[in-house]
Amino acid sequence: MRNSILLVDDDQDHCELLRAMLVRLGYGVTATTSGEEALEHAGRERFSVVITDLSMSPMSGFELCEKLVARGNEAPIIAVTGHANMDFAVNALRAGAYDFLAKPVDEKLLGLCVARAAQHQRLQHEVKRLHSDKELSENQLIGDSIAMRRVYETIRRVAASDASVLIQGETGTGKERVAQALHAAGPHPDGPFIAINCAALPAGLLESELFGHAKSAFTDAKAAKEGLFVRASGGTLFLDEIGDMPLEMQSKLLRALEERTVRPVGSNEEVPFVTRVVAASHKDLQEEVTARRFREDLLNRINVIQIDVPPLRERTGDVLKLASFFLRRSSERSGKGEMYLPPVVAERLLAYDWPGNVRELENCMEHAVALARFSHLSIDDLPPRLRAQRTGRLMLPADEPGEIVPLDELERRYIVRVVKLLEGNKSRAAHALGLDRRTLHRKLERYASNDTGSDGEEHSTSNGVSS
Repeated sequence: MRNSILLVDDDQDHCELLRAMLVRLGYGVTATTSGEEALEHAGRERFSVVITDLSMSPMSGFELCEKLVARGNEAPIIAVTGHANMDFAVNALRAGAYDFLAKPVDEKLLGLCVARAAQHQRLQHEVKRLHSDKELSENQLIGDSIAMRRVYETIRRVAASDASVLIQGETGTGKERVAQALHAAGPHPDGPFIAINCAALPAGLLESELFGHAKSAFTDAKAAKEGLFVRASGGTLFLDEIGDMPLEMQSKLLRALEERTVRPVGSNEEVPFVTRVVAASHKDLQEEVTARRFREDLLNRINVIQIDVPPLRERTGDVLKLASFFLRRSSERSGKGEMYLPPVVAERLLAYDWPGNVRELENCMEHAVALARFSHLSIDDLPPRLRAQRTGRLMLPADEPGEIVPLDELERRYIVRVVKLLEGNKSRAAHALGLDRRTLHRKLERYASNDTGSDGEEHSTSNGVSS
């Protein structure tokens, strides 16, 4: 918690003295005279800073520092001691302390030291968040809809684990991108990421690819070959479309995952591997188990953690962000320079159901850029299925076909129109847009504060809105 200090000193009088100083400096303080109690407090609460005396008993401050660090404590630790010598300072830093204060403690110096430590923690959290966001964006996970934020949160929470992950989602939703983001955010991002489509190979060839083969194991096996499980050691092996894996291969895969070894085709030797396995399927594997097309024991093995990737129709609020990203990338690759998405085209994109999901949207933008004659897209540049559709769902206000407006303005117009069509009901509008209600409310407030009176629609978002 912000401005929350855990203070530990077995000298009751000195503990009270420091507590009074910290309170005067504006901090909330949890004080204790016991290292064991301090560990209990740290296990229940989050603190901005820990301040501990070093010369305590029965648990010393050095031991407390080491135990806090071992338990994953993120709060910087300030060590306090009456022995103001270099050995004590070095030993305290080695035990995990962030800073060092000598007795008697000066109140002004204490304030500076605590403020610096608290700022250090805030910067650590910000760097971690930005690093995580950067990894996600580099793997083209784009969007801030409720459904996608759940995906991001799950990735962040399980990335450091070596547990097997099953990614479920319709074709084209970006399951491999999720697997790549999981790998990039994990403990071994520099290790190999190897993907294989289990539906693309017959059982015999798939076994050879996954487990490897010995020399002369079959015709044309002129040399031994290392399998993907071993090649991916120290990294991630992504088994795409595992629901289409032949049953005879499923039993062999299960054995490999349980034993953490593989037996190359034509060999009697077991080869160990240390690889994180991430699987994906567009099929409902529980239904496949019921239909006896997939082994239940294998499903239990690969589905330690499940990530459900939402279809694009359930994250309408992300369509324009994705379209803008693909438009920019395609225009750069084609050498056409910066291109724009006019409202009349955005209307078609937003009204379409995207049965092919993100992959279909990506292909659509590549198609449009290839045909575009101007710096903005037109309806004629879109694939036939989008040109032919009628925008009978939630339409944007009419605009000039060639009008160029920023992406934020496109989003504003669409959100305002959705709210208006749903008679100001924020909950229904948020659901339709793929946003949470708080985010929608924040956007509407911003639109109202920036209202220039150009079209009058902003006024309808801030009055007469129901829940």
